[in-house]
Amino acid sequence: MKKHLREEVVEGSRIRFEKTHTLVIGSGAAGLNAAVQLRRQGVEDVVMLTEGLDKGTSINTGSDKQTYYKLSLYGAEADAPRVMAETYFQGGSMHGDLALIEAALSARAFLNLVNLGVPFPTDRYGQFIGYKTDHDPRQRATSIGPYTSREMCRALIREVKAIKIPVREKRHVCGLLTLGEGDQKRIAGAVAAVPDGGFEAYLAPNVVFATGGPGGLYKTSVYPEVHTGAIGLALLAGARAQSLPESQYGLASTEFRWNVSGTYMQVIPRFISTAADGSSDAREFMREYFATVGEMNSMVFLKGYQWPFDARKVIGGASLVEITVCLETVVRKRRVFLDFRSNPEGFRFEDLSAEAREYLTRSGALLDTPIARLMKMNPGAVELYRDHGIDIARRPLEVAVCAQHNNGGLAANAWWESVNIKGLFPVGEVNGSHGVYRPGGSALNSGQVGGFRAAEYIANRRRGAEIEWDDAQHAAREVLAGIRSWLSRGESAARPWRVERAELQERMSRAGAHIREIEGG
Repeated sequence: MKKHLREEVVEGSRIRFEKTHTLVIGSGAAGLNAAVQLRRQGVEDVVMLTEGLDKGTSINTGSDKQTYYKLSLYGAEADAPRVMAETYFQGGSMHGDLALIEAALSARAFLNLVNLGVPFPTDRYGQFIGYKTDHDPRQRATSIGPYTSREMCRALIREVKAIKIPVREKRHVCGLLTLGEGDQKRIAGAVAAVPDGGFEAYLAPNVVFATGGPGGLYKTSVYPEVHTGAIGLALLAGARAQSLPESQYGLASTEFRWNVSGTYMQVIPRFISTAADGSSDAREFMREYFATVGEMNSMVFLKGYQWPFDARKVIGGASLVEITVCLETVVRKRRVFLDFRSNPEGFRFEDLSAEAREYLTRSGALLDTPIARLMKMNPGAVELYRDHGIDIARRPLEVAVCAQHNNGGLAANAWWESVNIKGLFPVGEVNGSHGVYRPGGSALNSGQVGGFRAAEYIANRRRGAEIEWDDAQHAAREVLAGIRSWLSRGESAARPWRVERAELQERMSRAGAHIREIEGG
């Protein structure tokens, strides 16, 4: 596509126009792979827009053992795309055709990462070792430790740079451009704010929209603070969505945002709550919800891999733990901490469930305190917090039930193209294809598969797509006028926008999280 560049002043703001074939918005693992696959499919004119290659969720998040879910590639474990698709489909709110596609392309997407240098573990024969994760009937999970998605991003960034895909950083996309109405509606690009106070309009007939989940929607969130999400841009442009109420919630630390899953729970720390000052009226609070001390501690252990919160596992399951924490923090307005320095009151190994006791025995972790057990089972989990200025061997760790992933998002077809805006391709978390009870790590697989599918469709069915320069410019001017109007209204608002956002986040954590009030709070 022939490049067109132009600058003009619109609504008092300088705006630079650029025409490109395919625009990729966002630089997480899904967006990066989409850009790489576009170039491999022969689409040369690709531009990436991002606030920063180091700003997304994928490169700034992780967990005790961050999982990547894939088709089993180990030993005599019998597996097939249809079998894996059935696992996805049984989780609910998952289209069967999308489930089959994500399963069918799983090995291809995974091995692409391997070939880019992501060090997924193998045995001496080169087989990729698998283990069972949540909602997983087989052993399809793999991991390289707490930073699996970060290493995926680093490998993909190296490839993006090697094949010289243009990446425009410090761009804040603030509007999508569309042309046409009804079933003729199509994407036409995007408008982005730039550091000097001006704007850039990228006019493109294809947009890969890889902006992640709604990280700024909740008060208690494990999304990185640098990530707030941008699905609203697509909703404002009229893109259809699906399954938006389906999010995942789990226990996470709040000073440094990190899921406290896995061994953080399996070592059975002491749960304490305090008054709002964080120190006075400290007490253990969970005992009243369980029949015995042994049952309470066994459920804390089980919480390590009964993850995330699951309404089906409140009665007789470990999700009662999140309920008790929510009652303390949201209802009673107290603060909750994990204390790894000492055992819960009345703790005895012999009172634990057989599963918990046998696991700790096999791990050589029948030790005196939670921190001793954690240092034995997973010393890296302690060092991770020390790297962020928190020594959990010396002080309690504040936690809350936090939003961690939106399983809904924009509605798209089997090629990851929006069902009602032609040329718009939501990939990654912003695509609403993840179902309800998805296996742990399946979102990483989905994002990679989405990049393959979108790139193949653009390269083979939309390579010749064009937009009219004058029409797209007109759409950009209209979007910019709307942005200027919002800015003007914000400057004259009675209250600062940060106060408004904080109130919205408070309402969402109170009425729209894992416990929801019937009347919405």
